[in-house]
Order: sequence, then structure tokens, then C-alpha cells
Amino acid sequence: MPGSIIIVCTANICRSPMGEGLLRHALAAEAEPLRSIPVISAGVAARNGEKVSENSLIALKKVGIDIAKHTSQPLTQKMLDEALIVLCMTETHRAMIQLQADPAPKNLHLFREFMPTGSDREIADPFGGPLKLYELCRDELVEAVPSIIAHVRRLVGPR
Repeated sequence: MPGSIIIVCTANICRSPMGEGLLRHALAAEAEPLRSIPVISAGVAARNGEKVSENSLIALKKVGIDIAKHTSQPLTQKMLDEALIVLCMTETHRAMIQLQADPAPKNLHLFREFMPTGSDREIADPFGGPLKLYELCRDELVEAVPSIIAHVRRLVGPR
């Protein structure tokens, strides 16, 4: 059984919970073994147990996904060691993980890294911004999901 997919942002209350909800939803429609791959999210500077931001909740509710039960958690070495792939929102997140993790995960990528060349690779933090900013963030995440699933399919290989 492959490891989990970890989605990482800063505080684990905006971008990574949205990415987690969207990717989990998309994988649920896939065949095994993809459907059973656990998707979790964490933050490089997260505290335990914070609620997801209200605008992240609303932005995903608008596309039929409920992430109300999400609570934040810090990224741990154990998570990294057990991960199939780690997806970050920005190069800064990737650099922090590479500096702090020992060993650093092999499959450490940006959430939008598998998009066609010319696509913006980083997803900006909408924290504290208006709902429109969160919806833009959600749409950037949604846009990347098919390319992530294609990559994960290659990693897992045929069964």
C-alpha cells in the first residue's frame, strides 16, 4: 500500500485544508489503489487544533466539499517518512522542509508543479483576504488536481 499524500502550507488553516479536501474528493472517484491513498494536510508553522478559516470553508462549500471538521496540525518527520508524495504551496515551504527534515522526503513538490510549462507554480496565501481571494486560491488548486492524480498514478504504477 502506498503512503499518504501530504499537502503543506504555513498554518494549515487555508490552502492545505482546501487542497486536501479537493484532492481527497478527486481521488474518491478513481479506481484502486488511488481511491485508498490517504490525503492529509499539515503546516510548516502550524499549531495543533486550529479551525479552518471561514473563507476556506465557504470557498469549498460552493463546490460541494465540506472541510468543517478539519483542524490544523504541524508537519512532522513521521508524516514525511511515511509519505508517498509531499505537495507544498510555495518554494519557501519546500525550502523549509528540505532544511528541517532529516531525511528530506524524495517526492517533495509544489502543488502546481505538474501543470503545463508557463503555469504559475506557487499558490499565494489568501489568509485575511476577501472571499474572492480564497475562491481564486481554490480555483488554482482545482486546476492542478488532474496533473497531481496523473503523477500519483505514475508513482503507484499499475497493480
